[in-house]
Amino acid sequence: MQLLIGREPEKKKLDEALSSPDAALIAIYGRRRVGKTFLIREYYKSHLRFELTGMKNGSLKQQLSQFGNSLQTATKSSLKITPPSNWTDAFHALQQFLSTLDKRKKSVIFFDEFPWLDGKRSGFLSSFEHFWNTWATRNSNLIVVVCGSAASWMINHVVKSKGALHQRITHKIRLMPFTLRETENYLKSRNIDPGRYQILLIYMAIGGIPEYLKNIQKGESATQVIEKICFAKDGILEGEFKTLYQSLFDKSDVHIKVVEKLSSEKSGMTRNEIIEACGLTSGGTTTGILAELEDSGFIRSGSPYDRKTKDLIYHMNDEYSLFYLKFISGKKLSGKDNWIKMSTGNPYNVWSGMAFEAVCMKHTEQIKKALGIGGVQTENSAWRYVPGKGKDGAQIDLVIERADKSINLCEMKFIMMNTLLISHMRKN
Repeated sequence: MQLLIGREPEKKKLDEALSSPDAALIAIYGRRRVGKTFLIREYYKSHLRFELTGMKNGSLKQQLSQFGNSLQTATKSSLKITPPSNWTDAFHALQQFLSTLDKRKKSVIFFDEFPWLDGKRSGFLSSFEHFWNTWATRNSNLIVVVCGSAASWMINHVVKSKGALHQRITHKIRLMPFTLRETENYLKSRNIDPGRYQILLIYMAIGGIPEYLKNIQKGESATQVIEKICFAKDGILEGEFKTLYQSLFDKSDVHIKVVEKLSSEKSGMTRNEIIEACGLTSGGTTTGILAELEDSGFIRSGSPYDRKTKDLIYHMNDEYSLFYLKFISGKKLSGKDNWIKMSTGNPYNVWSGMAFEAVCMKHTEQIKKALGIGGVQTENSAWRYVPGKGKDGAQIDLVIERADKSINLCEMKFIMMNTLLISHMRKN
């Protein structure tokens, strides 16, 4: 049995729904393989009464057949339930079943891969909205969880819905990858402890994605792990990059183009620079693309230190995407020892600097504690100087402005033997 590692803020929200005197509608979203389904199944396992998982590219008939199977499982019927002919009838059948449950106890209804259930002209979303607004909200014992990896769909149709679900979500959970500490705890729960430096090297390449980390075996070094997962034939991450973006975004080619450009700019890019480099238009579409990438954790934005301009500066924030674009995309790879050959020279140095910076920026609270300013109110920003043609630029990775009228300037440098900061980041 796997342990539920970390996820303290998320568990707090799930607890709030259990203790609420009202019905709860929880929307949980995040990239694939980050642990959304496991979190709900594990945390709500004693309350879970009905679960339906959407089928990718499934027809209406197939989805309704799955609904019938799920209802049969929930009712513990020995007889096969005839699938409903439409979603209106399906939710009516679900209401009848839920009405038989003990109203003194919380009951969780879980719709996994929620976007896949809403096929073209299927009527699923409107039927679900009607079910929630007219019936479920009147049943205080119900917790309805909708979950999906398709970030574009979840954000536009659920989280920021302008339709019947507008402001109906009671709890929103954006599930992000493990932190360094959670990664270490997860590996230790599997009796794996390669040491913090090795963990950092692995994290810099694949991030804190539980499903990726699950493939690490006891006794393997970071070099062996990266070679096996990222480069070996039939490795778990073979073909993962495009699949990842396609599962998240409706127009993934444009999202990929943006991260490709950002992966080559250590000092980051403004919105206008991204528009020019990617051939985008200055409008709502670009704003939506950047918001979706940031909501999904692939990029991060920050205000410039001088604030003379309102332009945000965008940086890469996803370790695996950066690693893939630097070392795998467009490369002709040999049969073995790819990573050993690649992990020397200038490309490795450039990548390790950007990857380590991304890791540090995800752990700014831990860095503040290491600096002894954890209790001081602060505001983080970045500074960069964009020179004229033919001149050198400059940047400061992290500027911490403090309420006590002091400023900390932080430059992120990856040095192989410097593990002091890593230790502080892991301890907190």
